[in-house]
Amino acid sequence: MKLVASVLLAALVTTSLALENGLMRTPPMGWLAWERFRCNIDCKTDPQNCISEKLFMDMADRLAADGWRELGYVYVNIDDCWMAQQRDSTGQLIPDPERFPSGIKALADYVHARGLKLGIYGDLGTYTCGGYPGTTLDRIEQDASTFAQWEVDMLKLDGCYSSACQQAKGYPRMSSALNATGRPIAYSCSWPAYQGGLPPKVNYTLLANICNLWRNYDDIQDSWESVLSIVDWFSANQDVLQPVSGPGHWNDPDMLIIGNFGLSYEQSRSQMALWTVMAAPLFMSTDLRTISEQAREILQNKLMIKINQDPLGIQGRRILQEKSRIEVFLRPLSQSANALVFFSRRTDMPYRYTTSLTHFNFTQNAVYEAQDVYSGQIITGLKAADNFTVVINPSGVVMWFVYPTTYLRQPSSFVKQLPEARKFHPSAM
Repeated sequence: MKLVASVLLAALVTTSLALENGLMRTPPMGWLAWERFRCNIDCKTDPQNCISEKLFMDMADRLAADGWRELGYVYVNIDDCWMAQQRDSTGQLIPDPERFPSGIKALADYVHARGLKLGIYGDLGTYTCGGYPGTTLDRIEQDASTFAQWEVDMLKLDGCYSSACQQAKGYPRMSSALNATGRPIAYSCSWPAYQGGLPPKVNYTLLANICNLWRNYDDIQDSWESVLSIVDWFSANQDVLQPVSGPGHWNDPDMLIIGNFGLSYEQSRSQMALWTVMAAPLFMSTDLRTISEQAREILQNKLMIKINQDPLGIQGRRILQEKSRIEVFLRPLSQSANALVFFSRRTDMPYRYTTSLTHFNFTQNAVYEAQDVYSGQIITGLKAADNFTVVINPSGVVMWFVYPTTYLRQPSSFVKQLPEARKFHPSAM
């Protein structure tokens, strides 16, 4: 333990300014292969869904053609199982020659030609989690150079088959190696997830200086139970996690599973809202070639994305747990706005939840408007003390974008005009 602590201290001193690569000033958005496609390498019987250059080209095509890119979903991220089983004679990582016959550089060119960015996967250990060649400490600079030569834009570095000491040395060292290439490569670290996600084993000051984002907790699975376990862990530890997140360095609760098989419509809406209020990276892991219109509408909600991408980059918090099993989350936003999420843990029937903004410590010195993020409806003339009622479906959410329109005892010029919005008074609910 003393050795690990001394390595962490040395790394903090030598890399304290390492991260300022100017990347990911808002939570990154894109597509990631793992949750939906895992380590499917059977291209003979399942060519449409195996980990191959075709899969990533298909997803790049969909991001570019179906409106995703314009909304900010720009990363196409390869995960595990892309490599050949052995490095080449020079020790360089190489892609599987049958599944990636054109090579990673050609795939990067294909992705870049569509206005997108390519992410790749490595593992700081003897092997990747899927059993492919890992990046041991003596290979860090070589692999960073290889990724830069391939013109990769992001690296996710996993931590299977490595020790705590190796991780303490290797994760900061990879940050320095990536920066030394001269190519801007965003850096996703799985380090805290392998050390329990919390201090004292996890040094978030150090992480914020070497990584653009990091996995804190377990891998997400295609189930509502998995989503809830992640929300519960992040909420239980929000006092530690919220202050360390911000522009250029983000907590990552893992992928969006909307559009797959495990979530209902209401649960899908809930995951999107909860990830947004947590200022989480939005990496979809679903088949964009066959995604349903319902799932597409959730993932392409413009106001939701605007909130997620708010330039202040403040991670939201769970501020209330009611006996009725309604939970309230709040995220401060720029221009004195806030995002509110009313989340139901109930499984019986829609619940009528009556409350006021005063209950959430909104100032009495303003009049507000609140826009429902999913329906688009707007409540106008809302004072902090006014009671309102929202109807929340089981496992569902109501999400509001709340902003002041008039500051009391201030000139009328403070009033914000939204001529295209449909407006109605709280009493109409």
